[in-house]
Amino acid sequence: MSEPGGRRINADPDNTERSLVTLVLTVVELLRQLMEKQALRRVDSDDLTDDQVEAIGLTLMRLEERMAELCDHFGLEPADLNIDLGPLGPLLPER
Repeated sequence: MSEPGGRRINADPDNTERSLVTLVLTVVELLRQLMEKQALRRVDSDDLTDDQVEAIGLTLMRLEERMAELCDHFGLEPADLNIDLGPLGPLLPER
């Protein structure tokens, strides 16, 4: 799989752990962004109580903070999680 700028995920046996962590965090980040979009749709449709909106906002903030901590722990930048899908473009939308 290519990363932005034509780089590829390194599947070298010496870097297997980092490659696996990158892949797992990429999937988690994709799911986090999808959850965030769904939550915003529900908020915009007035489908939630004020307490639910606050709880969702707090949960999403904590998840984003934890993702930043995990990236920092493994020496990754958020851009490292955005895999280039070739003609389809990047996996994750620009934030």
